[in-house]
Amino acid sequence: MFSIDYVTQNDKEFWFSLDGHMSEDEFLFKVRDKRGYVIRDGKNPIGILRYNLFWDNIPFLTMIYFDEDYRRKGFGRKAVLHWEEEMRMLGYTAIMTSTQADEDAQHFYRKLGYKDAGCLLLDIPGLEQPLEMFMIKSL
Repeated sequence: MFSIDYVTQNDKEFWFSLDGHMSEDEFLFKVRDKRGYVIRDGKNPIGILRYNLFWDNIPFLTMIYFDEDYRRKGFGRKAVLHWEEEMRMLGYTAIMTSTQADEDAQHFYRKLGYKDAGCLLLDIPGLEQPLEMFMIKSL
């Protein structure tokens, strides 16, 4: 059975097994502010989702990531739709995310109704990466 729960301190080991891009302090903020989720299949944790606020007022999905065995099975779609509904219930009228142009995630988000909203090119030494695409969706 699919479930999505706010991340807790008890999820720390699992969280960092999937997310190597965040500091421990930021993890504690996600726990405190309820801006991170653990996705489960039954009692088994299978993925994570985290967000922050763009311009301090637009929920911005910063990461959704699953164990390899649980990808392309509909869990990501369910998790994003759950998050979108929660953002709607909190009174937000739009949501955002981003993905690199060389990743397939852009197609996933477009199927969920997200539209391209611009891009960012990072060419600063140490931060170089492919074009980052921003996507937005009206709630």
